[in-house]
Amino acid sequence: METSTMKGMKPNLVINGVSSAGGGDYGSVKIDGVGTVEGDISAESINANGMTKIRGSIRTDDLDFDGMGRIDGDVIAKKSAIDGYLTVKGSIRAEQFVINGVLNVAGECEFESLEATGAFDLKGFVNAGQMNVLLQGKGKATDIGVESITVRKIHRSAWSKLWTWAIPKFIPELQAKSIEGDNIHLENTEADVVRGNRVFIGKGCRIGLVEYRTELQKHPDAKIGKEAKTGE
Repeated sequence: METSTMKGMKPNLVINGVSSAGGGDYGSVKIDGVGTVEGDISAESINANGMTKIRGSIRTDDLDFDGMGRIDGDVIAKKSAIDGYLTVKGSIRAEQFVINGVLNVAGECEFESLEATGAFDLKGFVNAGQMNVLLQGKGKATDIGVESITVRKIHRSAWSKLWTWAIPKFIPELQAKSIEGDNIHLENTEADVVRGNRVFIGKGCRIGLVEYRTELQKHPDAKIGKEAKTGE
């Protein structure tokens, strides 16, 4: 573990190999190997490659995880790129969040933009502006509130082979209690309730109730228990 600083500037944190360091306020954080940070950490940028444990919360402008990570607290970030397997025991609040792999979050999620490829389990409420999901495995969520959402599946061969082992061979689908938004495009989705302005229910969907204001399109193979047009 190394730290370096210049007068009047925040120190940088570098972890190489198998090592640990304390939390704190840093300029940049770089972890290569098996690294553990004990406590909350704040930095302009955090770049982790390998196996990383953060025993606290993260606040950063730029978060880049490549490998397996666990964060025991919350994540607050402007831009995040995750390639691998990430578990967050707290909540996530991010402007741009890109996940290519597996994401597990115990708390609530708030995104301006979420690009998710792979699989996920989001146990708290999900609030997003734009949400684009390419399912490789099973996606789970309770309640989703968005401006716009698109859910599709991709073939296993088109996805990163590096993390194929981490995803059980389930049929790719999204399972949610409710999905509510302005523009909704769903495929391979099972939900109790879908509410939106313009709604497309595609192939592989099983929806209990669809409520729409302007337009409803549905694939012939989609299963909808009940549909209703509501007032403007």
